[in-house]
Amino acid sequence: MKKTLIAFSLLGFLLAACNNDAAKTEDKAAADTSTSAAKNEPAPANEPAPDSATMAKNWQEYMTPGEIHKMVASWDGTWNGDMQMWMAPGTPPTTNKTVGVNKMIMGGRYQINSFKGTFNGMPFEGMGTLGYDNHKKIFQSTWIDNMSTGVLYMQGSWDDASKSMTLTGKSVDPTTKKEVEIKQVYKVIDENTHMMEMYGPGPDGKEYKTMEIKLTRKK
Repeated sequence: MKKTLIAFSLLGFLLAACNNDAAKTEDKAAADTSTSAAKNEPAPANEPAPDSATMAKNWQEYMTPGEIHKMVASWDGTWNGDMQMWMAPGTPPTTNKTVGVNKMIMGGRYQINSFKGTFNGMPFEGMGTLGYDNHKKIFQSTWIDNMSTGVLYMQGSWDDASKSMTLTGKSVDPTTKKEVEIKQVYKVIDENTHMMEMYGPGPDGKEYKTMEIKLTRKK
């Protein structure tokens, strides 16, 4: 019953928007016709507004989880992480342990990622969201943690051949206070082993691997 009410609410919203847009289109068409007539020019052709059935169908396709969402759902569970972090190219990495929990929400449309661990002896916790936009055909992710006060946004695509997802975005460098380009590569080694790599600019501006986390599903 709740799903039915939500569906009718969405449809009502779409119909209202459609009617509003149709009215605006008619007003604009009338104005264009008057202007064209005054200039003895032919009136522009009107494009028919989509009918309610088409709008409802398009919305249904946009909101329905697909095969990509099912794949992401298979990543649900608790994961132990072995993390390595490089502060500069060519330097030895620092190592830390993390525990992450992945959980699909909102009917299998998005995944929440919660991580806890240590960083240089300090408690670390972070939370991310991962979604796949059916219309744009891209992954979108956000990330927040207790080591910053900003929200990181990245987007990218899935490569089925390499079983990996590559996301790109911009992060603030606390030292320079400027935005820098970053990249995340998430690889599925097998159903119980994943790898996450982060890349960013070094002192010379060239990209290097800043972090790597080997994730093993906790059984």
